[in-house]
Amino acid sequence: MQGRGRRRSCPERVQLVSKNNNMAPLEENTQKVLLELTGDDSTSDRSGLDLVAVLDVSSSMQGEKIEKMKTAMKFVVKKLSSIDRLSIVTFLDTANRICPLRQVTEDSQPQLLKLIDALQPGGNTNISDGLQTGLKVLADRKLSSGRVVGVMLMSDGQQNRGEPAANVKIGNVPVYTFGFGAHYDPTVLNVVARNSMGGTFSVVNDVNLLSMAFSQCLAGLLTVVVQDLTLTVARIEDESTIQKVAAGNYLQTPDADAGSVTVAFGDLYSKEVRKVIFDLLLPAIDSDRGADILEVTYSYKTAGKLFDAPPATVTVRRSGTAFPADDPPVDVQTEEARLKTATMIQQARTMADGKKLGDARDKLAEAQNALENVVAQSDPLLDALRTELQELLKLMKSQEVYEKQGRPYAMSSETSHDRQRFAARGDIENNRLFSTPRMDKYLEQAKKFDEDPAAPLPSADKDEEEEVAANPLAPLVGPITFYIRAAVEALQAIEKLINKGAN
Repeated sequence: MQGRGRRRSCPERVQLVSKNNNMAPLEENTQKVLLELTGDDSTSDRSGLDLVAVLDVSSSMQGEKIEKMKTAMKFVVKKLSSIDRLSIVTFLDTANRICPLRQVTEDSQPQLLKLIDALQPGGNTNISDGLQTGLKVLADRKLSSGRVVGVMLMSDGQQNRGEPAANVKIGNVPVYTFGFGAHYDPTVLNVVARNSMGGTFSVVNDVNLLSMAFSQCLAGLLTVVVQDLTLTVARIEDESTIQKVAAGNYLQTPDADAGSVTVAFGDLYSKEVRKVIFDLLLPAIDSDRGADILEVTYSYKTAGKLFDAPPATVTVRRSGTAFPADDPPVDVQTEEARLKTATMIQQARTMADGKKLGDARDKLAEAQNALENVVAQSDPLLDALRTELQELLKLMKSQEVYEKQGRPYAMSSETSHDRQRFAARGDIENNRLFSTPRMDKYLEQAKKFDEDPAAPLPSADKDEEEEVAANPLAPLVGPITFYIRAAVEALQAIEKLINKGAN
């Protein structure tokens, strides 16, 4: 693991937890293993953000829309701090970079706010030129090592100039798209987000909610704890075979010779979780014994440096008293319920797109009923799924309502589930699926800012200082976890040696 120039031992920025049955029968059987990767809650030494805001200023943005967009962008500017840089790109018939990447300082902040106030709508809609210009800003950076990047692209209309935005090659940059109002093309914005690494598509039908939607995206970007997170899971020879991997639409790279699969997740926010379910086939054995069934490693970048976390092993006890039909742990069942719900939402959207609205509603009702059979009825995740299904059913009450609101909502939901990342849609305050603590905080700040944009707004640095003051031990959690885990692994290794000697 150390032969590739990586530092293997480091305080953990990501915590790994595995959940599976402790026992498995002697005969051939399948087992499910859930792996959870959670971002550390300390962001006091976060990397600087290079953010490009790509904004639609076509003629359809006249009146209240342009004013709401200005307010939302002012919130963004005021939350950024001196380690962050912002570029603003606007588009109508063509794109215009109205400012390069600028460090957000006390001196530059008023200048950025003045640029935002000066925006005036007029012209056609060329989303692709805006996207390409925004991506070029990031590609042309001279200082890029270790910095977090993101593109926030907002549009309220149908593209009627330039090449299709869906064909733009995005590369390793997350693009977060926002459909604003009621006349944008959700398919284009959703495809752009899905073509990027970790991007989401947010639905902002109510023009009064744009600041809140922007705040959620910004909360994530300002709390990135690791970059280029990858998870590699390998079978144990003669003990297991990996049959299936459920990891959303994150890139999976199998290695047939090693019997392994690597999943690339990109950036991970503080307290954000990535869950992966592995279906394993265990061979028949003759007698009771412990068995290592999976080897797990993961790596990530922080401050531009690449680290390997210590490897972990998933074990079971093979026993003649275990039963093949034993249910997996509750957490595994709950995650499987989420995956099933996401699949049924996609199926319902396909039916509604085919004008089979009755069948689509029946599919959503079927999804609702399936959730009632899950063991962990009080789980917040299940509550969030119920809220989502209820909202979708309301948006499928007629074909007209579905076309305007239901389809965008369903597309946003599908991408959010595939990425396991929050995306604003519907009732932003109550639909909090995949939200993080910083997102919850920024939601309240954005609501107050909309009411009084002139009121003081703390920067991200102040938010971090408040969080450390409220929980001064938070920065120590990662290192403590690392050393505890290392000690446990050492004890497990000693136990294996003793067992081998006894045999």
